[in-house]
Amino acid sequence: MSRLAEAARDALSEGGALANQLDNFVPREAQQRLSTAIADAFDSREVLLAEAGTGTGKTFAYLVPALLSGLKTIISTGTRALQDQLYHRDLPRVRNALGTGVKSALLKGRANYLCRYRLEQAKGEPRFTTREQISQFQRIVSWGGRTQFGDMAELEALPDDSPLLPMVTSTNDNCLGTDCPFWGECFVVQARQRAQSADIVVVNHHLLLADLALKQEGFGEILPGAQAFVIDEAHQLPELAANFFGESFGMRPIQELARDCLAECKEIPGALASLQMPVRALEQSLRELRAGMEGLPVRGTRFRALSKPEVREGFDALTESLRQLLEITVAMADTSLGLDACAARAKDASTRLGRWLGDDTRADDERLVDFDDEAPLPSSDVLWYELTQRGFRCQRTPLDVSGPLREHREKSHASWVFTSATLAVGGSFDHLAVRLGLDDPQTLLQPSPFDWPKQALCYLPQGLPEPNSRGYGTALIAALYPVLQASNGRAFLLFASHRALREAAETLRDAPWPLFVQGEAPRATLLQRFRESGNGVLLGAASFREGVDVVGDALSVVVIDKLPFAAPDDPVFEARLEAIRRDGGNPFRDEQLPQAVIALKQGVGRLIRSETDRGVLVLCDPRLTGKSYGKVFLDSLPPFARTRNVEDVEAFFAVREDEAIVGSREQVTSEQIASEKE
Repeated sequence: MSRLAEAARDALSEGGALANQLDNFVPREAQQRLSTAIADAFDSREVLLAEAGTGTGKTFAYLVPALLSGLKTIISTGTRALQDQLYHRDLPRVRNALGTGVKSALLKGRANYLCRYRLEQAKGEPRFTTREQISQFQRIVSWGGRTQFGDMAELEALPDDSPLLPMVTSTNDNCLGTDCPFWGECFVVQARQRAQSADIVVVNHHLLLADLALKQEGFGEILPGAQAFVIDEAHQLPELAANFFGESFGMRPIQELARDCLAECKEIPGALASLQMPVRALEQSLRELRAGMEGLPVRGTRFRALSKPEVREGFDALTESLRQLLEITVAMADTSLGLDACAARAKDASTRLGRWLGDDTRADDERLVDFDDEAPLPSSDVLWYELTQRGFRCQRTPLDVSGPLREHREKSHASWVFTSATLAVGGSFDHLAVRLGLDDPQTLLQPSPFDWPKQALCYLPQGLPEPNSRGYGTALIAALYPVLQASNGRAFLLFASHRALREAAETLRDAPWPLFVQGEAPRATLLQRFRESGNGVLLGAASFREGVDVVGDALSVVVIDKLPFAAPDDPVFEARLEAIRRDGGNPFRDEQLPQAVIALKQGVGRLIRSETDRGVLVLCDPRLTGKSYGKVFLDSLPPFARTRNVEDVEAFFAVREDEAIVGSREQVTSEQIASEKE
């Protein structure tokens, strides 16, 4: 054990710095083992892949060696919300307990910071469609005059999808750089300067990957100096990396380009007369293209989209309108810095569009091929589209990101720690290690320290039909109702599809518990109302499997309707399966099953969040007992006591919280369950 590992273990032990300084801190052997493994990886500049089950305390386990090591450390989290929580809550507590003077910084992508130039441009613009938007904009102006850091997260009342955000923030495309009149006051520049001088920098995966992919969203110049990286929620990294090592364009950025062109005309005589017609033509071509895409699947390949004549014609019209806008903005680029930037953006959008369509530049990159039964098989990239309610996005996605991830990691000569509560499948890290490009990494599988047989029960209802059968939704609610009665609500119901979620919501409208349904309010609002209700039932889809932390009695049941196999309409996933098949692998065994196991573990992790929590996990999918692969799922979960009788669920909720729930029933093993006849 290295000297750093010993120091980390001492700090987290009974009588150590954290136990002495932090209220409610409980020393845990599991946390100490994880922390020493991370410290050893730091010391030897090695790679560590570590699963830390719920309750291990992995955040403190990596913060302690990071703070004690003296290494320049970049910590990357899964979301901006987790990033803020880590930086503003967890990091200060541990630093103060250790008594270290380590300097830290929070860094996000530029679109998270107020841009003073764009704020000035937005003043007086007739872009606001409601009184509420006018009021919110006035609040942004007022806040902008007093904020120290310019982080848009400080405006808690502003929704993440507010149309005001792109008006008052910049992107890599529209930033004026050193030519900006507000360069000396730029919040992005200031954040980067703080990060360069800090010992610990807290980022999120989107920012980290953008810079690894040389898209320079925030701190590319800081990466070479880092000596250690900690990647929390590392199970998310391969999918996110595929987006960042690819290329995309979409309706919204092109609409913003059109609006910015008009905004830049204010101070330039004659500019509006020249630009108004091409801007309007561009906006019209976008609307007509989106209308032509109606009737297409929400996601599909380029081949599928361009097979529809209206879509092909729509892309041709968009190509022409972008060409005209580019021609005029290039001719006027010398009149203002803003129009010069617009010309560069128009050129970039036009180039990306041409590459995606395969026009003119296709010969330059023969890898950009489609995946479709009637088209050539993919070699390395997939070209696809995705529709939103009012827009679209077109993407080129590489099938395999292990190569670039390995290259960046090896160039860094740093220690890399990948950790999450859900990395292993059946006790093996092979699936994720391959996707991350890790060759024989150090591994640690640290199970959750909770007393699962005492704190939780896994109920597998009997008699449910196959998940894809017509009456499954009705039978599901009928099987769940006795559970909800026994628990008096206090449940998360997690669904594999939004359609199943809506059907369940309609069925439960008249139930005696407060009902909270994803999509009927913002996520944070739903969770807050659920906690406050005390006996609510919350219905959510895939996004609620992660990042939800409800401790205590308010959440006592987690229901999962179906095994979370990836949607068959995902063109990238389908192409990856086909690539595995071509290489002689087994797509189900090598990709579909491991991905589903990890997703299920995420959902299960919502149930028990502390040593005093108690709850019932309800796994409804009969394939868990009727298919041979069901054992892989069950063996990857914590050691629940399992039952197939609802009476045991009723008995579980009937006992006092401080009683053991062992009872007279013998624990059922996964092997016994798998052998039962439905």
